[in-house]
Amino acid sequence: MAEVPPPAPIQVGGYGPAGGYKFEANEVDSVIKQWQDLLDDLNTDLKQARTIAEVRRPADEPASNDFIDKGANPSGTTLLEQHQRMVQYVNNFITALKAAKNKITVAEQEARDSASQAG
Repeated sequence: MAEVPPPAPIQVGGYGPAGGYKFEANEVDSVIKQWQDLLDDLNTDLKQARTIAEVRRPADEPASNDFIDKGANPSGTTLLEQHQRMVQYVNNFITALKAAKNKITVAEQEARDSASQAG
């Protein structure tokens, strides 16, 4: 799978690098919520893409083999990989937004996110 590009720089209030996204401190929570909602939708789409990518041939005969080998499998795999990349990008963007909001580094925020997901 191709590497996911990092999110553009994020500036919250006066904190953070210029040249990317800029949000006021009082609006960043709303932006984070919108991206988390998008992530929820993408995770639903990802499950559906996985179903498509894992479709099985109904029989071992020429028409089914051709459909799976030349159509469904390559297309489903591409669909699944693109959804996985988008989920990763959105996760990275949410982490960067939280880090900018909290005025900490992305690495610190990723560690916090991992610890909270672990339990």
